[in-house]
Amino acid sequence: MKLHTGDTVIVISGKDKGKAGQVIRVLSEDNHVVVSGINMRTRHIKKTPQQAGRILRYEASLDASKVMVVDPKTKKPTRIGFVFKDGKKVRIAKRSGEPVVKVKIPKQAAAKKEAAAPTAGEEAKMTATGKQQPFWKRMQFGSAASIDEVGAPDESRSAQDHTIPGQNIPNKTSGRGS
Repeated sequence: MKLHTGDTVIVISGKDKGKAGQVIRVLSEDNHVVVSGINMRTRHIKKTPQQAGRILRYEASLDASKVMVVDPKTKKPTRIGFVFKDGKKVRIAKRSGEPVVKVKIPKQAAAKKEAAAPTAGEEAKMTATGKQQPFWKRMQFGSAASIDEVGAPDESRSAQDHTIPGQNIPNKTSGRGS
């Protein structure tokens, strides 16, 4: 595929015809590209007990045949060609003959992670590997509730009768009706 991430492209057909943007991602297997601000979609996320509902807007992929690279000299859409210079394959704009330089785009996810350091509440949700713990572990359901951070089980809560204050029962019988 002649398109690379970081290329400035113009949409030549479809609902966003005439709009320009940078290529964020290239899906060469499908012959699709994702362009910033082009082919926007809306996704409605239902609310859950953990988070509020929200509306996500994101760029969907579009076919690579619907975009053309912007010529660096004339700022018009152009096709891409290849020329060998000093033993290296260089992409050139067919309209002007100028080389098309690949621009590096910083990863958005990495920039967001560095900018937003986890708060104290979020650190409790994370495991040692940096992944978020499952909901049932965070809410202390099941067998994970009785295991503390070191890994040793806590005292059994069923061994004590909590209805009467100050009552310590060393051993409860497990039989029925006793």
